[in-house]
Amino acid sequence: MTVIFESILPIFLLVLLGVWLRRSKLIDQGLWMGLEQFGYYLLFPALLFSTLAEADFTGMKADATAIATIGSVTAMSTALLLSWPLLRGRQISGAAFTSIFQTATRWNAFIALAVAQKLYGAIGLSLTALVMTLIIIPINFYNVAVLVWFGGGGRGLGFFFLKIITNPLIISSALGILFNITGIELYAPVMTAIDMLATASLSLGLIMVGAGLKIADALRPSSAAILAVTLKLIVMPAFMVGASALLGIRGDALLVIALGAAVPTAMNGYLLAKQMGGDAELYAAVATVQTALSFFTIPLVLSATGYVAAG
Repeated sequence: MTVIFESILPIFLLVLLGVWLRRSKLIDQGLWMGLEQFGYYLLFPALLFSTLAEADFTGMKADATAIATIGSVTAMSTALLLSWPLLRGRQISGAAFTSIFQTATRWNAFIALAVAQKLYGAIGLSLTALVMTLIIIPINFYNVAVLVWFGGGGRGLGFFFLKIITNPLIISSALGILFNITGIELYAPVMTAIDMLATASLSLGLIMVGAGLKIADALRPSSAAILAVTLKLIVMPAFMVGASALLGIRGDALLVIALGAAVPTAMNGYLLAKQMGGDAELYAAVATVQTALSFFTIPLVLSATGYVAAG
């Protein structure tokens, strides 16, 4: 519990800083939109590229892990899409559905990396980076597709593919994997500059999430928010651990996969919701509730997975 608490507390402190800054008179309110665009088009792509280009996957067999992780995300995405008629009948808007979809399928790799390092050391970091590499493009593809279709923009096939191939998160992820696989190295000062941008992205992104929060919504979550919290913190770990166990994954590898599934949603999805017509306020409320509850649910998921991993 101490490890989880120490990993999550800094995130909450930065989110709370964003809450305070947005409501204080220290910063011009017009700054926030520019910061959101800066994060979406530059900071977060730099983070994805840097992480994936420099990750070390030596000696790891990714086949079963790929099937389990990508298959689980795909299964969750399919189940959510099939549930859309039911949710629409319960007065869930298209914009709200995109935020339910995003917060149920995205995962906060930064929390996962922090906890994995403290629990499993270098092996945990490498395994978490491997899982991140395998699912980051499918997750972004599915989420961008849902935002394009349900977010109120154009729905033509050409428009959809244009949004996919020009999405900065997908482009940076693909380039990072390409550089990693081919061994291409950027000029060292250029890579250092990208790494510096990547380092800034997490803290700034968390502050921007805080700036967009409505605390009342988080304290009194809607039925849509409760659904998204349940899907991410309970259903997704069950999907991913079950699929991994069926494929014969055991030991630390299974525990790291469980950790990745159990962490709350990624904060950068809030920016995506803002940019592409999603319900950003719902996303921020869900992310807050998930992060708070994950303090309790992550230990429970890891404890239950431990029995499976040992068998």
